[in-house]
Amino acid sequence: MKSWIDIPPVWLALCLLLAWAQATCWPFGLSFGGAWADFIGGILVGGGLLLMALAVYEMRAKRTTVMPHRDADHLVTTGIFSRSRNPIYLGDALILSGAILAWDAVLALPLIPIFVWWIERHFVIPEEDRLRRKFRADFARYCQKTRRWV
Repeated sequence: MKSWIDIPPVWLALCLLLAWAQATCWPFGLSFGGAWADFIGGILVGGGLLLMALAVYEMRAKRTTVMPHRDADHLVTTGIFSRSRNPIYLGDALILSGAILAWDAVLALPLIPIFVWWIERHFVIPEEDRLRRKFRADFARYCQKTRRWV
């Protein structure tokens, strides 16, 4: 049960809920400034969803798991994974950033680095350790040519 709940979408949903609550219940008259924030927020959310979709497509094509606590069957280095080793987590961060902008959740801005830090420590590093053990030289080469985030 714990591993089902302890997945990045749950953490993203929690952060989104906190950002929405801050914007709705405690706005304190703060704002990012109107239409431009809505526009950029929409672009960030859309970009995040696109990154996630591209990553899931690539992982499905290589017949490997998208679940973070499971061992990968294949090392995916093609498609969006040639640009970022963690496009799904990057997409999560973009979605959170975009929602905070669109909702004028100014005081929720610290959630972005906290979320990224938590995801990196709790999911990225353990996943990379499993990939490093399983794919050794291939993963080392992949890390040399592809950055963790962007």
